[in-house]
Amino acid sequence: MRSTAHHADVIIIGAGIAGLSAAHLLTGAGVGVSVLEAASTVGGRLTTHEVDGFRLDQLGPLLCTSWPELTTTPGLGTPELREFAPGVLVHSDGRRHRTGDIRSARGALRAVRTRSSAPQLAPGGYGDQLRTVSRAGLGARNAGLKGASLKGAGLKGTGLIGTGLRTTGLRSSGTVSDAIDRARLGAALSRLAATPTARLLARPERTALAALTAGQMPARTVDAVLRPLLSALLGDPGLTTSSRCADLALRDYARGGLCVPAGGSGTLPDLLAASLPPGTVRTGVHVTAADITTVRTKEHGELGCRSLLLATGAGAAAELLPGLRVPAFRPVTVLHHTAPAPPPTGRSLVLDGDRAGPVAYTAVMSEVDPSRAPEGRTLITSTVLGTPPPDLDRSVRTHLAALYGTPTDDWELLAAHHDPEAVPAMEAPHDPRRPVRVLAGLYVCGDHRDTSSVQGALHSGRRAAEAILTDLGVAPAHLGGVGLPEAA
Repeated sequence: MRSTAHHADVIIIGAGIAGLSAAHLLTGAGVGVSVLEAASTVGGRLTTHEVDGFRLDQLGPLLCTSWPELTTTPGLGTPELREFAPGVLVHSDGRRHRTGDIRSARGALRAVRTRSSAPQLAPGGYGDQLRTVSRAGLGARNAGLKGASLKGAGLKGTGLIGTGLRTTGLRSSGTVSDAIDRARLGAALSRLAATPTARLLARPERTALAALTAGQMPARTVDAVLRPLLSALLGDPGLTTSSRCADLALRDYARGGLCVPAGGSGTLPDLLAASLPPGTVRTGVHVTAADITTVRTKEHGELGCRSLLLATGAGAAAELLPGLRVPAFRPVTVLHHTAPAPPPTGRSLVLDGDRAGPVAYTAVMSEVDPSRAPEGRTLITSTVLGTPPPDLDRSVRTHLAALYGTPTDDWELLAAHHDPEAVPAMEAPHDPRRPVRVLAGLYVCGDHRDTSSVQGALHSGRRAAEAILTDLGVAPAHLGGVGLPEAA
């Protein structure tokens, strides 16, 4: 196997995380690889810019600590991940409440039983006690709740959709009602975390929204919690995503919680590129045409190869490979503000349960990952899903004032980035394992061939590299690949 300035066994077009992860598996097996990137830096949509000492993500997707590719992809090592606080803070009806933390399910259920068996309680005393117990959370994050802990929750089924939740009759107190809802949701997420991928993919497929509204979850839980949470996880405000993909996303969330890479999303492609053999990645190279054995570039003329892997976005891949199906896309706008003082939400992800403004979710990123802001400075990162309003900054700051419960007039906009093709749509029916082998010698990878996530991009790169090695008759050096987002 050989690789020179004008020839490589495999040429990879695109230095995003899909192409870079494939490059690692190929070079590890002794295959000569050349990665060509038109931009001046690697990473594609996972790019982090430094502005006045702040590290600002161009897109900044939410990651799950349970994603196996984050720890099994050669070249990443063990990336430093910064976790959000367990659960999420949902702003609904003028207040914020924590929910979606499966560790609090058992405590909430015990508190409900205490309330149901107690004939008298001092006014206000039980509510404070219940909130304290629910916040404390008993049990490990991924521990399945079974036996007595599930009685009264009325759980049936295993997926997000169709999880039957029966009424227990304890509706005399709003506090108790809220606690029951939190307990039910936490227990349902706990069961979902233990559900194998094959069982989720065997469920009936429709849109996530249709499945949610047809299920037996209480309407207030669907509207105030599950809709905003799934919209954030999927980048899809209308929830037209396949219900199977929605179940997978929520299952991954239940298994490990949310996180971001320390230092910005761009650290992931930077780690991958830096650990490849010197000269493997060439930036600032514009490809004008390509086939299985030849790639033509503006800067270097023709380059020869034995196999070609398109690891660009779906649109760019279709330009080089006419006939390749291009999915619809979800636009995303990310805004970064700095404020004189951090809002009092700590490391929590804040969701808009009322859908009352443009912001789908927001967080004080300097609390989640202090390396993203200069010492003593505050960084608030907010995400708008769909078409942004014309008066973007003003509309967003008005909405953030309501979500955080603090004035935002003196907040300063550091940067705003809009990407009309940020998230490939996963509308039903969606195949999360779309073929990466077009024909022998020609391959394509990216999140548009898998699930629309960092996990999906990395996994598609792995699948493409394995297909290339199989066709070349080369044994892979890294065994034990992981499948759909579960190591089963």
